[in-house]
Formats: sequence, structure tokens, C-alpha cells
Amino acid sequence: MIFLPAEIVSSIGNPMDQWEEKARDELWAGSFRPEGRLRGCHFSSGVISSRVLRKFAQSTAAMIFAGFAHGQQLENVLADQPDTNPPVFIPRAAEPRSANEGSILTRKDARTITLKIPAPRGQIVDRTGVPFAQNEVAFQVALQFEQFQDVDRDYVIEWARARMERLTGLVEISYGKTDDELYEHYRHRRWLPLYVSGQMSAEGAKIIEPKLGSGLVLSPVYRRMYPEQDLAAHIIGYAGSVGKLPTGPINYNEPLWEESEGRAGLEKIYNKELTGEDGMKRLLFDENGKKLLEEQITRPRPGGTVVTSLNLKWQKLAEEVLRKGCERGAFVVIDVVTGEVLVMASRPTFDLNRFIPGISNEDFQALQENPSNPLFGRAFQSAYPPASAFKPVVALAALNESKVDEFSLVDSPISIRIGNHTFKNWSSVAEGPINVKRALARSCNTWFYQVGIDTGPSVFLNLARRLGMGDKSGLPLIGETAGLVPTNEWMLKNERRRILDGDTANMSIGQGSLLASPLQVAQMMAGIGNGGALPKLTLVAQVQDSRGRVVRSMIPERRNWLEVDEKSVEIVREGMRDVVEKGYGTGKSGRLSYTSLAGKTGTAQWGPPRLNQRLAWFAGFLPADNPRYAFAVLYEGKPGERVSGGGKAAPMVRNFFEPLEDEIKEIIAPPMRALVVIPEGEGDNGGLIDGEVLKAIPIEEPDFGEVQRAIPVDEDEFIDDGDEIVE
Repeated sequence: MIFLPAEIVSSIGNPMDQWEEKARDELWAGSFRPEGRLRGCHFSSGVISSRVLRKFAQSTAAMIFAGFAHGQQLENVLADQPDTNPPVFIPRAAEPRSANEGSILTRKDARTITLKIPAPRGQIVDRTGVPFAQNEVAFQVALQFEQFQDVDRDYVIEWARARMERLTGLVEISYGKTDDELYEHYRHRRWLPLYVSGQMSAEGAKIIEPKLGSGLVLSPVYRRMYPEQDLAAHIIGYAGSVGKLPTGPINYNEPLWEESEGRAGLEKIYNKELTGEDGMKRLLFDENGKKLLEEQITRPRPGGTVVTSLNLKWQKLAEEVLRKGCERGAFVVIDVVTGEVLVMASRPTFDLNRFIPGISNEDFQALQENPSNPLFGRAFQSAYPPASAFKPVVALAALNESKVDEFSLVDSPISIRIGNHTFKNWSSVAEGPINVKRALARSCNTWFYQVGIDTGPSVFLNLARRLGMGDKSGLPLIGETAGLVPTNEWMLKNERRRILDGDTANMSIGQGSLLASPLQVAQMMAGIGNGGALPKLTLVAQVQDSRGRVVRSMIPERRNWLEVDEKSVEIVREGMRDVVEKGYGTGKSGRLSYTSLAGKTGTAQWGPPRLNQRLAWFAGFLPADNPRYAFAVLYEGKPGERVSGGGKAAPMVRNFFEPLEDEIKEIIAPPMRALVVIPEGEGDNGGLIDGEVLKAIPIEEPDFGEVQRAIPVDEDEFIDDGDEIVE
């Protein structure tokens, strides 16, 4: 390796200003070839004088300082000279302190290579900071070619194959290489490792490292990792490789390993925020291909953090309840006050780590062809008839329009005749004259047929829309269904008729053309639980930068005013409470031991008629008198299976909320009463007011002693004034 003398380097000054233009115009006009090589000088004399050589050295250094990628491949720069003149040599310098100080001349194995260090992606975490998605250091086995002298193609291939054979039984050769690929890598990229295995953990790498031998190395890479595997898989999504590593001649700023990008879920939607700032590394090799220097020019900066509103503990419990309670279903829990989505689980699900770093075509096809469709997020991507879970909307609309009141009695037989069709109750027993609360508790179809028609479809369907049905939630979800709340226009286009009384009767019990996702049903219950407004849902609470600073934050907002009477809401809540608390209610199996719960069961026909398939709902909120959490649980029945909301869905709600007793009791407990301070000697009963409120006891002022000096903060904890927060 030949290096520039220190005096020449020191004489250059600012090479960008002094020599870049001279190197281009004075010394060798038009000397850059497309492939990045330099021709000889254009002086007429056959002898290169020391003056020209000096200027040539200065210009070469200028290119290196200026960061020319072409400086990585300079060859045959000096022309052959006659023997009549003594050659001028540039003396060798000491080992370079920086790759910028190196000069690459005359030898094909010498290189200065600048590579990109792909930044690790940011984390996706739950509301308390527990990660759903993070990174780990993984390892890949790679071929590291030697710098052979005067060898042919067969020798290079034989050398590579011999080393790859050593890996048999040690690792899976996931990157099969042809002879042409092996030789082309040696020709153009032998300074860099050639990956021949899949990624493995640090533990696996430690086991095989002593068995690799010469020519095989372990290369570290950042790898996406989902520590909870299949938890919230349909929401979190997964990342995948942007593309394979380049082949052919090494270009400036190539990635050290395959870069990744979000492919599904939050990983895709927030890909920009999760993508960090890449670093840069420079490598310097001498004329024998020996690495002289490896330096990190800039450090990679990780991407930002996406903080979800999900509660990982609750999400895990919900998915466990679904695993034990059904083969296919969904579970959603929403904060009635803030609109935060705390749980959104779908069953079946899939392990996100199967997609890292990439999933095979065979495995992906198996997931797609699985009859249970595990890639499908039932909680928000599938639309179902809401069934009797929709009845509280009809009851609320009828009360609000004064079509019925709390004490109105409506005769409810086994069946009623509407047009040419008979509409039956789910029970074979006539309910007789019942009020709205009993109708909700008994889920009496014939009551709702009559009251729905009397109220009018436009009235209760418009209320359904104000409760979020028939429209997407606005959450960052891929493939979310909007459900369906039909209008006369939709009916004319799709059914070739307007909404008739028979249609109204069917929709009054949540069937017919009505469709909703479990997320929408839970949102509807959050609106009824709130009473005055439908809260705007939140799934991502914050976005933070790599230093933990909040760059985006979600605050509770109102989505819609419900425009309903407060008393009407109270009556519906009481009826839903009777569903669970009364002995004649259909949701007794959802009753909790520590707080009251208001709910509504539902059962509907679903799917192709030939399958005779049904589904079951249980949706509501708790506590019944001061709602804080709304929920919806869906159970997909098997073909021919007899299901009911009280028998299948309600027990899953109980199995979810009972283990959370201590946590929920603390959250829903009313605030403690404040103590009233009474001056000494005033008041009766020894400082009591009406015998209830105790007098506050004064305390002595604590002695803090000497005030301690502040502890210095590490420099890394400071935030530069120049740093910007981008919204």
C-alpha cells in the first residue's frame, strides 16, 4: 500500500476548494470513465515529472477527502515510463489513523469501501412500555474469501464449496449459491462476506462458532423480534426485507445486511416513524487485500417508539380465554371515558416471528389455505350480523322518540304476522305484556318487531350511525371493515326495493342487512355506556423519537353527540343490567362477583345457509351504574352447532374479568372523601362534623438537613437545541 507523505497532506489545505476543479480540468480533463477508473495524464512528455506527480498525489488525496466513490477502484493510474529517467517514489507513511488518509494506487486488491449500517427499527410497545416488537442481534454464517494470487475460476469455486460442505448438519443452508454466484462474488466483492445461512440466535452462534474453521465467519445483523409471538398479531403486523443484497461491483453506501420495512399492521402504517437513521462504516484494505482499518463514521440511530393503548396483560388474558372458549372468535375491550382500545384479540392467530426475516412460499400458502383463516383479524376485518346485541339501540331510539316509556306494556306473543311472513320469537313461550326493561332482559323478538316498526327504521338506523356503525373506526388498522347500515338507496341498488316492514322487523333484532365487526359492537356499547357522546377511539397513544421525546400524542376526543335523553339512556342501562342480574335474564352466566355488569346476548344465523352455521354475542359495559369499560365477545359456531350468547360468549366475559378483580376494583373505586381541617377548639364531637368527618391532624415540619447538590447528568441525556421534533 502506498500512502501520501504527511507534508503533502498538510500542504493540501482545503482539498474541496483547491483541487477538485484542478483534478477535473487541469490534470486529466475527462479522465473519469463510466466504470470509475482513471486514465493516464494528458501531458505530451513521456516522463512524469516530480511536479506533475506531486499535483497528481494532491488531487488523488482531494478525491478521497471529498468522498468520491470512484476513489475506491483506482487502477493503472501511472503510465509506464522510459528507463532513461529515474522514477519518483512516494515514501510510505505510517499506518492510517482514518480511512480518509489512505491512497489507493496501482493494486487491484486495495480498496476503500464505504458501507451503510442499517438502523434498527423502533419498538412497538403497550401502554406501560412492554414491547410487542423489538430488535435483537442475530448471526449469519458467511463465506469470507481470501485474496488469491493468480488462481482460476475452478479453484475459487472448489475452495468455496469445500467450506460450505462443513456446514452440513450444523446450519440450514438457506442461501444456495450457484458456481457463477460464488465466482462473481469473489471477482467483485471478495472483501465482503457472502451470506450462506439463515439467521440464528446468539446462543446458536456460540455453539457452532468453534466448528466453522477458516473461510467461514459469523456476521452479526439486527433482526426484528416479536417477544409475545402471536399476541395481537393482526394489529402489530410484521416487517420484511426490502430486497436482497446487491451483487456485482461494490457501490458506495451499500447496506451491510438486508434492510427491512413494515409489511403489515402498525409496522407498515408507522413505517416512517419506526425507521431509524442509518449509520456509515468505512473499510480500508491494502494491496494484499489485508484489512488495515475499520471505522464507524456515523452511528445508526434507532427509529422511534410507537406506544399503543393496548394493555399487554389484558390482551394476553383475552387471547387465552378465546383459546379455551372457542376455535374462532374475537374479544374487544374499550375504555368508555377515553376511547382507548385496551384489548383487540382475534382467534385463531399466527406467530409473527415466522415472517422474520422472511417466510417461505410453502408456509405462507399453508396459512392462506388454512380453513380457520388465521391471517384474518376477526375483531375488525370481519362483518357479522350484530343479532340481539343491537336491540339496545332500538330500545334507546324508541324511548328517545317517546314511542314507549319505562312503564309502557307491549303484548309479545310467540309470533306475529307481517305481510305474508310470520316472524317468531326465539322462545316458544309467549311473553305477554312486557315493558322495555323486561324486553331487553328476555331478548324478546316480538316486542322489538313491533316497537321497531312503530319507531321507524330511519330513526334507529340513524342512531346506530351516531354510535359508529356503518363506518370505519378511524383507527390505524389495515383491512378494517365498515360494516353495513343500509339506506333506502342501498336497498334499491342491491335488493331492488325500499326498506319494508319485514326488513325493519329483521333489522330491529340485529339481522337482515345489518353487519358490524366486534370492534364496532364494542364501540356501540361504549357510546351507550358513556350516555352523551361516542368517544373517538384510540389505538396509538403516543409516538416517541429515539430519545424518548413525545412527538405525537393522542388526547381523548368526542366523535359524535348521541342526541339522546339522559333518562332514556338510564332505562336502557337498567334493562341491560337485568340481562345479567335477574334470574330471567339471558346473560346470567356473565355475572361478576365484585361489580355489576350490563350486557346483551345475541345469536344469529351466519354464513351460507347450507352450512347451518350460527354465531353468538355478548356485549356490554361495567360497572352498570357508572360504566368504565365496554366489551364485545364473538363466538363463531361450527356448522350445525347449536350456540347461544348466554351459553358460549357470556362465560368468556366472566373468565376474562374475574382474574382482574383487584386491578379493576382499584380503578372503578370512587375517590376517597377529603378531610376537612377544623381550627383547634372549634366544632363538636371532638373535631367531628355531624359525627362523620375527622379533623385533620397537624404534622411537624420535617428536617431535611443540608440541601444536597444536584448530581451531574451524562452528556448523552442532554437534548441539543438544534434537534427538531417533527409532527
